[in-house]
Amino acid sequence: MSNHLAIATVTRALGDLVLDAARAGVEGADVSYVRPGSAPAPPSPGVNVFLYGVTPNAALRNADLPTRRSGGALARRTATVLDLHYLLTFYGAEASWEPQRMLGSVAMALAHEPQLTRARIESVIAAAPLTDSDLADAAERVRFVPATLNLEELSKLWSVLFQTPYALSMVIQAGPVTLEAEAASRPALPVRARNLYVGALLGPTVDEVASASGPGAPILPDSLLVLRGRGLRGEVTRVRLGPDGADLEPVTVTPGEVMLPLASVPPAALRAGVQGARVVHLRMMGTPEAPHRGEESNVAAFVLRPVVRRQAGDPSLDDVAVVAPADPQVDPTVVRVRVSPLVGPRQRAELLLNESGGAARSLRVGARERAADTDLLEFHLHNDLGAGTWLVRVVVDGAESVLSAGPGGTWERPRVVVP
Repeated sequence: MSNHLAIATVTRALGDLVLDAARAGVEGADVSYVRPGSAPAPPSPGVNVFLYGVTPNAALRNADLPTRRSGGALARRTATVLDLHYLLTFYGAEASWEPQRMLGSVAMALAHEPQLTRARIESVIAAAPLTDSDLADAAERVRFVPATLNLEELSKLWSVLFQTPYALSMVIQAGPVTLEAEAASRPALPVRARNLYVGALLGPTVDEVASASGPGAPILPDSLLVLRGRGLRGEVTRVRLGPDGADLEPVTVTPGEVMLPLASVPPAALRAGVQGARVVHLRMMGTPEAPHRGEESNVAAFVLRPVVRRQAGDPSLDDVAVVAPADPQVDPTVVRVRVSPLVGPRQRAELLLNESGGAARSLRVGARERAADTDLLEFHLHNDLGAGTWLVRVVVDGAESVLSAGPGGTWERPRVVVP
């Protein structure tokens, strides 16, 4: 790993290597580090070293380990691995073949010394402004490899140097150069114990959600909920109702069935209407062992039907309370129905009334708006119900409460008796 001075150090070290080789081929040769065609002009005879491109190292760009922990803390400093691309241009008297003599000498020197040695790097960083470079301590040595460019690629390279006449040149690739951020990291504490856990990739699958009362039986707030499927028993098995519900402990767990009494579910976690249930497996891991998140099944839908509860304290009314208006011409008749489970303020609730016997009249009306969860729904009727017995059903988000039949097979309850 190296700091931000590594690129400049490689350029200067390559220049020193090229300078020694060029002077071995042509006496008095010098080296420069300018853009071809710019001022000041490169020396003649001499070699110009120009860094024209930088690319990620293809072999090591994905070898870096994660640098941050799950909480966002920096675990190790970020590193980037680069390849440097240099254009070496040779200038001199063509009549005495000076550019070609220097090119041959430089090519031999790069083949003889294909990577930067620690001694050459230390000689380069001995003077400012590269004294703080730590390239000499890098674990991976920088290698020089002559690049293969055909005529078209070489023409494109020189076309970038606008209005610059072509000179004899060669392209060198140097790398890998690993740059490491200077941000301070937090070292991790040593590991005291290691635990290895093995589990199957196949998670639980729920095929059906039903009531334990039997096939086709309605699911009510006090029903025993049965989830049937495959692979349902885990090390620790829980049932989750709704998208954000708590994990509930079932009473019976087998590989094919999981039973959960809805009466044990907190009232705030139940809502009438279409609900979702899933089986959740927890894994006991750690020292000491603690439950951790494991596999989860698919979400299986079921319809939870509301239940109309009996009103208390008024023996003259059966199941449902009716508040008669003081002035039927102005005030509506109010029907109050106590239901289970709680009905939320955004749930749609309706009242269905059917007269028992007689003219068999019927009525449908929506509930009043609610500001909070409640078990008492109010319905305003702007016409008189009239005397008689009315069967009562409540529909919450499309889930309809059930009626119970009497000994004769006719529907009897829940009902309201209007004197």
